[in-house]
Amino acid sequence: MSEKDIDQALVERIYKGDAAAFEVLVTKYQRRIIRLIGRLVRDSAEVEDIAQDAFIKAYRALPQFRGDCAFYTWLYRIAINTAKNHLATQSRHPLISADIIEIENFEGTEYLRDINTPESLLMSKQVAQTVNAEMAILPPTLRTAFSLRELEGLSYEEISVAMKCPIGTVRSRIFRAREAIAAKLRPLLDTPENKRW
Repeated sequence: MSEKDIDQALVERIYKGDAAAFEVLVTKYQRRIIRLIGRLVRDSAEVEDIAQDAFIKAYRALPQFRGDCAFYTWLYRIAINTAKNHLATQSRHPLISADIIEIENFEGTEYLRDINTPESLLMSKQVAQTVNAEMAILPPTLRTAFSLRELEGLSYEEISVAMKCPIGTVRSRIFRAREAIAAKLRPLLDTPENKRW
């Protein structure tokens, strides 16, 4: 049985009045949802409140879940929208903290992992700060697509469903986000202009 089938079976049990089935889904995805929201909101107390709110919204919206996509993808969409709505009411924009950026995803930084010298540690910190600064100013659609792909590891199809846009748009947003970040990293890493990331 696939993960999608297991989740669908749990949703069907919820439809039949089995409240414990929803607890299973919450337990299964709680850490991942908290991690996702934590990438958009810095205050850890707010993150847990938003995650709880997202699960409540998901529970209330279960009758609209048709199973066209994986439950996890559907839940992601609710969590992202809940976090965005929270930030909008607080008049704040999503922020990405330096400790969540996986520098290893960027080509040309492999030497930063191999040598633990003060210079490489400083360079690593500068790269992380540069990536974070650039992500903070990306438009929300680019930042969300990039985060879901590079940090959460979702497929283009899952991001398409989560963001309610065609796969071509997802690819374009991720490409534009990567290019913006790469443009800021090139001078720091001394890589040529035509180098693809």
